[in-house]
Amino acid sequence: QVQLVESGGGSVQSGGSLRLSCAASGYIYSSSYSSYCMGWFRQAPGKEREGVAVIDSDGSTSYADSVKGRFTISQDNAKNTLYLQMNSLKFEDTAMYYCAAVFGAHVSGAYYLKYSGSGMPYWGKGTLVTISS
Repeated sequence: QVQLVESGGGSVQSGGSLRLSCAASGYIYSSSYSSYCMGWFRQAPGKEREGVAVIDSDGSTSYADSVKGRFTISQDNAKNTLYLQMNSLKFEDTAMYYCAAVFGAHVSGAYYLKYSGSGMPYWGKGTLVTISS
């Protein structure tokens, strides 16, 4: 059973930085799963979930327009960990941030970003990011 556990959320002032982590475990690492896509999604109070950033197994990345130039998604395969470096944080970045993943054949990362992770079978429980203005 795949498990994703997020960490690194917290409360910071506008303009500050945070780094989120997502530790993945439980999947069978085989040639069948050499292809994967992982990403970060967020949901603010009273709003729909939205895609933030995704990374494909070929290293390609996609970002929401609202975070381009401020957020960076990366991965450490040796640690089975996904990261989201968030700089120049704004009040509107306040949300619960979720890590999600799909292993094996999948549609493009850009698709998952656009459709807020619809179709990604594995999700973490989230980590809360609160930005004070």
